[in-house]
Amino acid sequence: MASDAQPAPAKTPVTLREVAALAGVSVATASKALNGQGRMTAETRERIRETAQRLGFRPNSLAQSLLRRRSFTVGLLTNDTYGRFSLPVMSGISDALVDKGVSVFLCNVEDDQRLGQLHVDAMLDKRVDGIIATGKRIDRHLPVDLSNIGVPVIYAFTQPDPGAVAFVSDDAGGARLAVEHFWRLGRRRIAHVTGPASFAVVHARAQAYRDVLTEKGLPVMEPLLGSWSEAWGHEAVKKLFDDKGEKPDAVFCGNDQIARGVIDALRERGLDVPDDVGVIGFDNWQIVAEATRPPLTSVDMNLAALGREAGLTLLSLVGGEPAEPGIRKLPCRLVVRQSCGRPPDG
Repeated sequence: MASDAQPAPAKTPVTLREVAALAGVSVATASKALNGQGRMTAETRERIRETAQRLGFRPNSLAQSLLRRRSFTVGLLTNDTYGRFSLPVMSGISDALVDKGVSVFLCNVEDDQRLGQLHVDAMLDKRVDGIIATGKRIDRHLPVDLSNIGVPVIYAFTQPDPGAVAFVSDDAGGARLAVEHFWRLGRRRIAHVTGPASFAVVHARAQAYRDVLTEKGLPVMEPLLGSWSEAWGHEAVKKLFDDKGEKPDAVFCGNDQIARGVIDALRERGLDVPDDVGVIGFDNWQIVAEATRPPLTSVDMNLAALGREAGLTLLSLVGGEPAEPGIRKLPCRLVVRQSCGRPPDG
C-alpha cells in the first residue's frame, strides 16, 4: 500500500534580509557587520553576528568573491615529499586562515621544475589570492619561478626570491638553547654531532655551539659532520669514545635521528643516558623523540607558529597592507624530556 506521506520540503536558505530584520538593523548594516566593514558599535556588530549564527545564515561565497575580487583560496607549494616540515607549517597556515574563510590548497612540486610550473599555472587559473612556498630546507629555492606572477607570495622554511618576505626558524638561537641548557645542568664536555656540510643550518648551529662554549670558558670540540641518520649517530659515538683523552658528558645532535643513533650506541657501550652522558636532539620530531628510550629532549623549530605568521602576513598583503621584505627569524623552544638529566639542585 502506497504511503500518503509527502517528503519534507527543502529548507529555504536564510537571507541577509531576515538576519537584518531580527537584529533590528538595515540590510546594508548587516552586510557590513558580517564582512568586517563599516562603522558601528562593537555591540551592534556582535549582535548581528550572533543573530546570523543563530539563524544559520550562510553568505553567498561566490557573490562575496565577485564583490571583493577575491577567491578566498591560497596555494601552498612544497617539495617536502614526506611532509616532515611542510605539514606543521601548513597546520599553522590553516589555523591562521580558517577563521577568515580562506581555504588552503597543497601542491607537491617535488624537485621537478615542469611539475612546479604546472601547479603554479593551475593556481593562477583558479584565481588564488596568494601563494605560500615552503620546503624541506631553508637554503634551497623551490624549482619554480614565483617572481612577478601577479599575486602576493610568502616564503616559509625555504629560500626566498630577493626582496620577498620569508619566515625561517632561528637555528643559531635553537642551538644556543641546547648548549646553554647542558651548561646549566653542569655538563662541561659537550660534543656536537650534526649533518652534512652542504646544509646552511649545519654551519649556523655549529657556530652557535662554538660561541656558547667559548663564552662559558669550556673546551670546544670540533663538530662531527655526517649524514642525517641514526647510523651516523651510532658511528659518531665510536669516534668520540674510542679516541684518547676525556670523553664527552653531553652530546648535542643536529637532528633527532642522529640523537637516537647516539643513544643506542651509548647504551651498547654500557653508558647510561642521561646519568653518564646527556643527549639533546633538534627538530622535536615527536614520532622519534617520544619513542626514544629515554625520551629525547629536543629543540622545536615552532613550525606551526612560523606557518601561522606566514599566513597572517599573506592576508595582510592580499588586503593591500605593505610588508617589509626580508627574512624574519622566529625563535625556537627547547622541549625537555628525560635524555639530558636534571639540574644538580633539581
